Amino acid sequence: MRVLIVDDHPLVIEGVKMLLKQESDIEIVAQAESGLEALQKLKQDPEITVALVDLNMPEMSGVELTQFIREQAPQVRVLVLSMTHDHASVTEVLEAGGSGYVLKNTTREELGEAIRQIVAGRTFFSREVGATLLQNYELASLRLPPREEVPVSLTTREREILKLIAQEYSNYHIAETLFISERTVETHRKNILTKTNSKSVVGLIQYAMRHKLIS
Repeated sequence: MRVLIVDDHPLVIEGVKMLLKQESDIEIVAQAESGLEALQKLKQDPEITVALVDLNMPEMSGVELTQFIREQAPQVRVLVLSMTHDHASVTEVLEAGGSGYVLKNTTREELGEAIRQIVAGRTFFSREVGATLLQNYELASLRLPPREEVPVSLTTREREILKLIAQEYSNYHIAETLFISERTVETHRKNILTKTNSKSVVGLIQYAMRHKLIS
């Protein structure tokens, strides 16, 4: 697994490199201190599979960089590294196309596992990040008044894609699984979000669980 590290603090880059040095299946092949430099490095090495991206950077934020990577190098999985894990930041990363969110106090074991999981087409969150998402979901459920809501009608293909999204498959791996193009997957994903009136993948999963569209 070929990895690019993006952080505007050289000491952080060196720290991550030291953490991953013992992982025989993970190779740090490039580093960048800005979003623009990161995009250049991705063009120079199209075989990079993972970008470890700092969330808070000047000029181009980690969320903005994630969006550009999704558009320009969709084969690259993005794992965000951050000091904070508020719900808004995590949701923005997911909506931008990020595959995972790990705190900077992570261990070598957790960081290595996060990289392997997202390369396999899944998502990965640090324990604290997962807890934040769960807590927000529970609070939102308490705030919502009970109401009758008729579930939308999804096509067979949309239901297939919805189930794979719930299994944490990326667009790339959904396309491989269903033998369709990644652009077609993206179109279906947008249609599903529109139909269910969901603003993010987290909201979509909540909707699907509420209406028993997935188990």
